[in-house]
Amino acid sequence: MIGPLRVWPPERSKLAALYYLGSGPEIIKTDQILYLGAASGTTVSFIADYADVVYAVEIAPEPLAKLLDVCNNRMNILPIPADAATPLVYAPFVSTVDLLYQDIAQKEQVEIVLNNLVFLKSGGYLILMLKTRSVATQEDPEQICSKAVSKLQNAGLDDIKVTWLDRYHRDHAAIVCKKRDLKEL
Repeated sequence: MIGPLRVWPPERSKLAALYYLGSGPEIIKTDQILYLGAASGTTVSFIADYADVVYAVEIAPEPLAKLLDVCNNRMNILPIPADAATPLVYAPFVSTVDLLYQDIAQKEQVEIVLNNLVFLKSGGYLILMLKTRSVATQEDPEQICSKAVSKLQNAGLDDIKVTWLDRYHRDHAAIVCKKRDLKEL
């Protein structure tokens, strides 16, 4: 059961910023979500208010400890202490998901999300929070984003929409796309 309504501040959550800016797929109560880079669980907790199950992958010890505290109050969050770059490690614990969400500050952000596409069901959505300055500090953020979009297209993702979050998060692009439905091929 969902508790009292909470304010989801866009300054503290890139996903909230995406929704405040009018973009992003709807999360429904039956959705299963794989969240890569769960950190201390702030955004995870809000997603858990709307979804059935949230698989929350986090490797860093300090944020993971805070995430585990968040999980004490929400039975639909399944914390996974693992590196998102090694999906084979946590594959036995994750079902096919409706939404794959990644918020990781690493140079290989796109490659990491592509390696996790095996968990996304056909027709499911991907939200990649591209932190352009984590990819390359000297390169133009627009060029970094363009390269990321090309890689996602080459991986079979369609309906790609880019929303820049600069109003709330400088040099961050939210890339929302859909995994090609095998029935449409």
